[in-house]
Amino acid sequence: MAEMDTSSGGGHKKGPGVKKPKKLSTRVDLTPMVDLGFLLITFFVFTTTMSKPTAMKMNEPKDDAKDQMQVKESAVMTILLGKADQVYYYNGSLTTENATEIFKSSNFKEIRQIILDKRNSVPNGDKSKSDLMYIIKADKESKFKNAIDILDEMSINGIPAGHYAEVDINDVEQMLIKKTEEANGIK
Repeated sequence: MAEMDTSSGGGHKKGPGVKKPKKLSTRVDLTPMVDLGFLLITFFVFTTTMSKPTAMKMNEPKDDAKDQMQVKESAVMTILLGKADQVYYYNGSLTTENATEIFKSSNFKEIRQIILDKRNSVPNGDKSKSDLMYIIKADKESKFKNAIDILDEMSINGIPAGHYAEVDINDVEQMLIKKTEEANGIK
């Protein structure tokens, strides 16, 4: 509230019988303004909506054998994540006899084109309803960033959810990654 200050300059005369008018000063009380500020802050805090985290849809493999999706071997591509941002891949199923022919090495710059080539090579008109399946496996020494990057590549390339899954790596694949890294001098 505003109030008048009447305490200044009282009773000083300049001449006989002449009274000098009192100087009145005003002082503004800002206490209600602080209250208003806190009310506005409280209003905006309670009325704003917090951003909700968005999660990527992932299909995890089912434990029940009868509920598992059956996919043609020619339509499966396995992507393995190694250390030092290395990506390994193979098409179909990996055996000890065919490991040297089908096990290939790549990096994140080239993997997008490899994923697109596999998607375009699957003979089916509608790619979202085809038998195409990508299996993603991460080595123990790969970074979490690489797993996120490969999931981003799936999203960028238009691979629908349900056509890729993250699975644990097996011993044969882990041994092939280690041998390839040793041969290429990756430490």
